[in-house]
Amino acid sequence: MSKSKPAAAFTRSFALPTTATLGSALRAKGLLQELRARLGGKAHRALALDGMALTLSMGEEDEDAFSALETRLAALLPTLDSLPVLPREIEDILTITTSERRRWLEDGRLVSAGTRTIRLRGRAKAITFHVFDPRQVEALLDQGTVDTWREDDVLAREENRQKAAERRRLTKRVKAARDESINRERSPANDLKGFEQFFKDGLLR
Repeated sequence: MSKSKPAAAFTRSFALPTTATLGSALRAKGLLQELRARLGGKAHRALALDGMALTLSMGEEDEDAFSALETRLAALLPTLDSLPVLPREIEDILTITTSERRRWLEDGRLVSAGTRTIRLRGRAKAITFHVFDPRQVEALLDQGTVDTWREDDVLAREENRQKAAERRRLTKRVKAARDESINRERSPANDLKGFEQFFKDGLLR
C-alpha cells in the first residue's frame, strides 16, 4: 500500500501573466518547463501548474529552500512575456494548422524571430525550428489578422484555379490547331502534284 504524500507546509501561488501565456494552456505548460529548467534543483517537484497559475509547494524541512525559490520565481515572472513563442504554441494561440503556419511563414506573413535547435530525447539528430516574437503573435491575435489571411488564401486558390482552367483551355486550343495543321499536311490531296489545277479544269466531271 503506497504512502500518501504529506501535506506541504509552505505553499504559494503565482498567476502567470496573460501577456506571457497569451491565453494558451499549451504555452503555460511550456513556461512551467522553462521555469523549472531555470530554477533547477528542487523546483522540478516543487513547482506545478494549476490552470494559468503556478503553485510552489514544499515541506517543512525545506523552509530555506522554499524562501529562496519563492524570491527567484517572483523575479522571473515579469520576464516570461519576452520568451519566444514555439511552433506548437503559436498554432494553439492563433488556432491555426501546421500547414497554415508553414505557408504563412514561407510567404512572409508570419515573421520569424529566429531559430532554435534542440535535441529531443531518444533522437540522434537535433532539430531546428523557427520561433516567434510574442508581441507579434499578440498583435495578430488582437487584430484578427488570421481571418483576413484565410480569406486571402481562399481568393488566391480560386484565382489559381481559374488560371489553371484557362491554361488547360489554351493548351487544348493549341493542340487542336496543331492536329488540324498536321492533318492538312497529311491530306492525300496535298500528295498529288497539280491536283488543285486538275480539279479546277473540271477534268473529273
